[in-house]
Amino acid sequence: MRDDLQAWLTVRSQIAWEQASAELVGPVRGRCDGIDVVAGAGGTAGDAARGERLRAAWRAVREDASAQRFLDFELLAGWQRLVLGLPDVSFRTLPAFAKGGRERYGLHTDTRERFEECLAQAGDAGDAGAKGVPLPARAARAYLDVCFFHPFDDGNARAALLAMGFVLAREEVFLDEVGPLRIPRYADDPVGAVSLARLIHVLATAAAHRGQTRIP
Repeated sequence: MRDDLQAWLTVRSQIAWEQASAELVGPVRGRCDGIDVVAGAGGTAGDAARGERLRAAWRAVREDASAQRFLDFELLAGWQRLVLGLPDVSFRTLPAFAKGGRERYGLHTDTRERFEECLAQAGDAGDAGAKGVPLPARAARAYLDVCFFHPFDDGNARAALLAMGFVLAREEVFLDEVGPLRIPRYADDPVGAVSLARLIHVLATAAAHRGQTRIP
């Protein structure tokens, strides 16, 4: 049976993340906070509070990043409670589906443990699993980990955006444009994964230019 999570883990292990993008050093601040802008526009006629919930979650992300917390499932779940407006969220207990059922993410006895291991690799460049990996590549990898582990029953795309934003914000990098990042991503696409890392660097470079902040 198709398992796109396993496909992602295979792709993930084959990518030379150390070479996936140029390095990026904060602080970087553009003309606005791109995630906050996306959140503010995220409500719908049927659920006007959706955008405000995402905005509240992003504020919590920024606070956690400022406190130099490390990314793990509990931290992610805390943001997700705000995103969904629920008192509690937990790791999914069934296989998950996305893209109209075209992708299936399996569930195994060690799925959550492997997810925690992957999230831990989003840390500082000197940490285990992150050593030598440029910031844009770590942010892209965290984004894709959330997409393809699909840990929650709902709101995984928003969780992925927040995870990426957190990895960048820990090193004082804030994009003023995130729209180009929010396109469908595929678990078996190593070129797309590397392209995401490079796109994050491009967007940060543009934000730095607009914000008159110099980066390498």
